[in-house]
Amino acid sequence: MVHAAERTRRITTSASSAATQRARELTALGHDIIVLTQGQPDFETPDYIIEAATAAMRNGETRYTPVTGTVALRDAIRFKFMRDNRIDFTDDQVMASNGGKQIIYNALMSTLEPGDEVITSAPYWVSYIDMTKFAEGVPVVIECRGDNEFKLTPTQLAQSITPKTRWVILNSPNNPAGGVYTDRELSALANVISPYERIMVMSDDIYEHIIYDDQSYSTMASAAPDLVDRILTINGVSKAYSMTGWRIGFCGGPAPLIKTMSKLQNQSTGNPCSVSQAAAVAALTGSLDVVRERTAAFQVRRNKVIAMLNDVPGLTCQSPGGAFYAYPNCSELIGRKTPAGSIMETDRDVVLYLMECAGVAAVHGAAYGLTPHFRLSIAASTDELEEACHRIQAACQALF
Repeated sequence: MVHAAERTRRITTSASSAATQRARELTALGHDIIVLTQGQPDFETPDYIIEAATAAMRNGETRYTPVTGTVALRDAIRFKFMRDNRIDFTDDQVMASNGGKQIIYNALMSTLEPGDEVITSAPYWVSYIDMTKFAEGVPVVIECRGDNEFKLTPTQLAQSITPKTRWVILNSPNNPAGGVYTDRELSALANVISPYERIMVMSDDIYEHIIYDDQSYSTMASAAPDLVDRILTINGVSKAYSMTGWRIGFCGGPAPLIKTMSKLQNQSTGNPCSVSQAAAVAALTGSLDVVRERTAAFQVRRNKVIAMLNDVPGLTCQSPGGAFYAYPNCSELIGRKTPAGSIMETDRDVVLYLMECAGVAAVHGAAYGLTPHFRLSIAASTDELEEACHRIQAACQALF
């Protein structure tokens, strides 16, 4: 009999992955399912990035690299942080990993002692909680409702800090709700954190370039430069450049932390894929024109989807400031009866009903720590999104 270590029982399968797998199973059985569960752009990786990877393979760049990434990639990461965020990192303050997820994992596993607390605002990206638990930390979840665009306030943060607080995680634009912190809001949060020298900030900026309505973008390290030695700024090429499968994430932060994280990575995966690194260099040092064009397309989709969802009886949906998700509130559907006679008691019931009766796959809000909501990815074609919204409307109209 295989023995599963106790630590593995602290974590669960990602809700978005589980929903996507269920949609695949129904599709294989012949069901017509519009899958809006994954945070994956429907655009292809730009040609110039693919060409850089092809050239790297032909030039023999197919061997081990330094654990933290090639010199060329680390230089590209430093260039990106200076160009986009006005943060000047040295070579020993940056590293690359196999996706942004590994950066977060490395950071938490490298710093948390049993019982250390990690403050996370809900709604949150699902893996923050499970990674914290796996590292024997304690998640401290603060509910952030739509009346403040799902963002953490200084008062909420101040009330949640304890002597055991080790990290504060910020995600802007937010997955799943799309909240974007302003420079002033980040500065106010930094003022709360500043007196507590033990507390570090993890700034997950993976959706940085997918921001709407001509907003300017700010990250904690640029908004609060006095705290730069306590901030880990995380990013990657997956979302902005449609490179989810290439698995390149990166970060900038205090050199001692980067050194510890690289030691852990050395004994787990080693270096990220050498060919993907070459592709990431092209992405990070190239023009942002293609990113801006795609973000403009996402904004058109966002406008369409939010308008259609707000016409659905029983749903209300705020317009996200960034990322590519809609996070409608479905509280008015709770307690309603389906045509089959079952009562919907939770947002999980709502998404199951939408998948099995309307053919639309979504992820329930409880997975992100804030109910009753559900998440829809708008990283799909306009035709698919319009059809999905029509199906959702018909399904909600069929409720009693």
